[in-house]
Amino acid sequence: MVVAKISNSFFLSLSKNKLLNKGANKWGLRLGAAQVVAGLTIDSVIEVVRKLNEKGLVCTVDHLGEFVLEYDGALESTNVCIKTLEAIADTGVNCNLSLKLTQLGLDIDQNFCLTNMYKIMDVASKLGIFVRIDMEDYSRRQATLDILDELRKTYGNVGTVIQAYLYCAESDVKSLKGIPLRLVKGAYKESEEVAYQAKEKVNENFMEIIKEHLLSGSYTAIATHDHEVISKVKSFSENLGIPRSQFEFQMLYGFRTDLQQQLSDEGYVVRVYVPYGKDWYGYFMRRLAERPQNVSFALKGFLSK
Repeated sequence: MVVAKISNSFFLSLSKNKLLNKGANKWGLRLGAAQVVAGLTIDSVIEVVRKLNEKGLVCTVDHLGEFVLEYDGALESTNVCIKTLEAIADTGVNCNLSLKLTQLGLDIDQNFCLTNMYKIMDVASKLGIFVRIDMEDYSRRQATLDILDELRKTYGNVGTVIQAYLYCAESDVKSLKGIPLRLVKGAYKESEEVAYQAKEKVNENFMEIIKEHLLSGSYTAIATHDHEVISKVKSFSENLGIPRSQFEFQMLYGFRTDLQQQLSDEGYVVRVYVPYGKDWYGYFMRRLAERPQNVSFALKGFLSK
């Protein structure tokens, strides 16, 4: 199939195209994005979360946006995150908040970004809502970990993400023992200087860091749609007596909904990552890059409109 031959590098390069990203804001949720992005507003995402909760699924919501280079834009994103937290609390839905630091001014000034995170965490702490700092590309890894370290001195309800394709993933997981982590394979294009390029090595390292964090007694979010990984985690936890309350499976909104429901029905915690907002383009392109099947999925949705 021609679609399957399009390389992930192609879509990853498109994800960083500022002109296309700007145009996407005008298109709205077209090109099939509406199947994987829960609308443009806080009200729309809360309604989606409410319906997922009714099915026994818990959620984390993400107001999409990244690579903000203006102070006003970063402050606006900070305020939207706070309003999202308040909406979660007001409606009583079972939901966390996920965010990206480049949306909050990381590329402008790290201290400015940290100040914005303090504003968000003050509200999240008062409302009892967990906040997940998404990990972006390798160039921003250390700054992300530094900000997390500062926040953890005051707040216990904040964690981050570790990407298995990075050589440093295992050492990072060990250094973050006791901190709730989302473990993923990784969705950015990284050089062989810092990341495994072979799928087999990434998969192997993914299982290693999952086992490491679980065995340390730390709460672990395993973010994957890979049924083989899920099966291995289930067997590993059962064989070692690791309680289901110590981990959860995380999946993306709109993908493998049958598997999400199956795992939930089996008694596992399943958290759905639910993105929303007008700045959906970069997120959508990375989803197309991850699996060729996603391209067909998107085109099917687009043509059905």
